[in-house]
Amino acid sequence: MHPALQKSFGGLTRPYYLRQFFFGLLFVAFFMFMASRSASGVPFGAAVVMTLNALLYPYARFVYESVVGFIMGNNVFFVNAFAMLFVKLLTMGLCFAFAVFIAPIGLLYLYMRNSRQ
Repeated sequence: MHPALQKSFGGLTRPYYLRQFFFGLLFVAFFMFMASRSASGVPFGAAVVMTLNALLYPYARFVYESVVGFIMGNNVFFVNAFAMLFVKLLTMGLCFAFAVFIAPIGLLYLYMRNSRQ
């Protein structure tokens, strides 16, 4: 693999990438199931976009968690579990939907971080 691609796409740990990739695949499975139930089926363009978003979702989630970690620091909040799960699902959905736009930031950051090492 080209060193630039290795520094960016290989920048996440394997367990983290696989965990986030699994959640991205859950979104794809849900959308494919819902689209398959319609009369028109799954449009090819939608399948391509969802596949691309699933591949980029771990990097978009990395950006989101990095920003939230920077803002929140080591604070701990005690909230209702259902509210927390709803917000978590909402942020996961937003990261999936906008992965094409968010992930390049994470890939650029990983490339710069791994270039210094």
